Amino acid sequence: MSYFFDSKNTEQMPKGRVEGIAKVTGKAKYSAEYDIPDVTYGVMVGSTIASGRILKMQIEEAMKAPGVIDILSHENKPYVSGFSGMKEMPDNRFGLPIFYTDKVYYNDQPIAMVVAETIEDAMFAASLVKAEYEEAIPETDFAKKAKEVSLKETENDRGSVGAWENAPYKVDQEYTIATEVHNPMEMHATIAQWKPNDKLVLYDKNQGVNRVQSVISSLFDIPTDNIHVISEFVGGGFGSGLRVWPHTIAAVMAAQQVKRPVKVMLTRPQMFTMVGYRPESWQRVKLGADKDGKFLGVIHQAKNISSKIQGFSDGITRVTRKIYGFKNVKTEEAIVDLNVPMPTWNRGPGDTTGCFGVESAIDELCHELKLDPVDVRLKNIAPYEMETGLPWSTNYLNECLEKGAELIGWKNRNPVPGSQKEGDYKIGYGVAVGMWGSGRSYTGASIDMQKDGVITVRTAMTDIGTGTGTGMQNVAHTVTGIPKSKIKIELGNSDFPKAPSQGGSRGMASVSSAVYAASLALKRKVAGYAWPDKDANTLNIDDISLSDKGITYKDSFLPYADIFGKNNLNDIKVEEFAGPGEERKKYGFCSSAAHFYKVKVHEKTGKIKMDRMVIVADAGRIINPKAAANQVIGAGAGGIGMGLLEEQLIDFKTGRLIGNDLAGYHFAVNADVPLIEVSFIGKPDPNINPSGAKGLGEVGIIGAAPAIANAVFNATGKRVRDIPITVERFFNA
Repeated sequence: MSYFFDSKNTEQMPKGRVEGIAKVTGKAKYSAEYDIPDVTYGVMVGSTIASGRILKMQIEEAMKAPGVIDILSHENKPYVSGFSGMKEMPDNRFGLPIFYTDKVYYNDQPIAMVVAETIEDAMFAASLVKAEYEEAIPETDFAKKAKEVSLKETENDRGSVGAWENAPYKVDQEYTIATEVHNPMEMHATIAQWKPNDKLVLYDKNQGVNRVQSVISSLFDIPTDNIHVISEFVGGGFGSGLRVWPHTIAAVMAAQQVKRPVKVMLTRPQMFTMVGYRPESWQRVKLGADKDGKFLGVIHQAKNISSKIQGFSDGITRVTRKIYGFKNVKTEEAIVDLNVPMPTWNRGPGDTTGCFGVESAIDELCHELKLDPVDVRLKNIAPYEMETGLPWSTNYLNECLEKGAELIGWKNRNPVPGSQKEGDYKIGYGVAVGMWGSGRSYTGASIDMQKDGVITVRTAMTDIGTGTGTGMQNVAHTVTGIPKSKIKIELGNSDFPKAPSQGGSRGMASVSSAVYAASLALKRKVAGYAWPDKDANTLNIDDISLSDKGITYKDSFLPYADIFGKNNLNDIKVEEFAGPGEERKKYGFCSSAAHFYKVKVHEKTGKIKMDRMVIVADAGRIINPKAAANQVIGAGAGGIGMGLLEEQLIDFKTGRLIGNDLAGYHFAVNADVPLIEVSFIGKPDPNINPSGAKGLGEVGIIGAAPAIANAVFNATGKRVRDIPITVERFFNA
């Protein structure tokens, strides 16, 4: 029995996003766009030093500015129970205890917030706020301090180093990746509004409304149910919305203090310092193989930048223990704490970084062995989940590699670097793979049916542009039979059934299960009202179908008007929750992808152009094909940024970021991105959930950067181990 549409049946394919019209017409409201009566405006003020302490806030001139209501700082703030007992910083789950410390940990750390009647008044007054500091010498140079930090074992080793130390073929190299900033289109914003009886309403740009509820509840010591969080539309996140950042907490504090709603929206430069980034990193990969290309063992070491506010490990070596069947694995990691802002998860966190090191080393090994990089990877794919020993539920990485090789024309690749040319350009092909654990979380969904047969499906999960709403509509339509034109979707609201954050490639795998369960419950409940003489729980669910007019059971049909009338109903409601079960003890679950790229490198200038990009993914059943392809295209574009363009620089002396705006920070634009060819294996996973859908968001970028670097090597013979591959790095390789 399958309730899910066949992707080959175009009549069932989505015509467009359920929220598409609202977005393109401007009807969709993002967090900063709600019209709240009597609202005030908050503007964050950042520190001008990177290390030290504040001796005194100088706010007198700012307080005299027009429209200023109050200025919050560590010298003037409301009582927050979650911060008040803290004696020292790190190791707390909230990051920076904003306005509850006089210590400065990085440049542009928020030290004050001006609250004023208009945004213009607040911005002007914020420019007048100063601080007197006791300054210390900051530590900001990752490469310098990383040499002083010792590695620690991850306690996930298997086999031994001695078993392969005499391998006939070995590669031992170091790789580095620059800091990469999320920069979603929508900047982070919060509107906080306190209501009587300690009730709080938050309009917040985030990836998980229930997570925001939990954090604010703990900090302000109020019941979770007293906090209503709304995040109906989110203009991108890439991981930046998975934490509750200081500006959100500051908005809540300010609204409490001035007793009026407060709106806070970060500026683009503040997006570089106040909502995380992919941390700069160093890796060493030592890899051994026999003459046939069978991997014998690996040592993977990694260090990533972190903040003195709170330790953050990106889990860079995790990916090494997943993709390939290494019987001998040793991994070591360390964090390097500096006077820099807090890093956080960025698309494919850890694994995207780790893949660059491992997949680059594999390409180097294949070159030394004079073996095809596709064949070597096919020979070494993990036969089961290596860490647990569980069999894969499904893992079609081999098919991703085979299909991708065919689509890109891998047979046209000359293995001799620098041997193919087109005019002034050298041509190269590169391959790399990525894998991500396919998770699923406990998730709720409700359905409300009206007399006219229109149903509204609700969940607290947000949609950060991944097409979650359209996927929910597809599931509800396919299970119930109700036309999509009569299915409304509402999400991103903490009043709806609880759901996890939209992140970690768990969204569709989790929410599709809840919508599936709610759709079945709706069919049975309507059947129970339609035929009260029958036990709806014993009816064959395959024999029940809903339409825009009514319900059918076998050959019996009853209009909704009759059902609602004779039962004196205004609506019919169901709510169901679904989550992982015993299958997690029986199988390993993963999503995977193969990246095949063709590049052109100008012989004289070193200019690198992406000529073709083929990405083939195994993500189970594809519930929303258009949005799924769009996710992978976006991820591939992000991979171009990581591999060739994105690099956040820092002034080591002052700790201030350089080029922290969209003019100075370079990322992929239309001119940098070729037509990205996306293909899916499309085979459902029979064990992960009723839909057979696995996670997709991360694997579109995991493996992208090394595929680019490997293609550059094939084109030129230059092995660039430090990304992004700028012209300077290319010529210095």
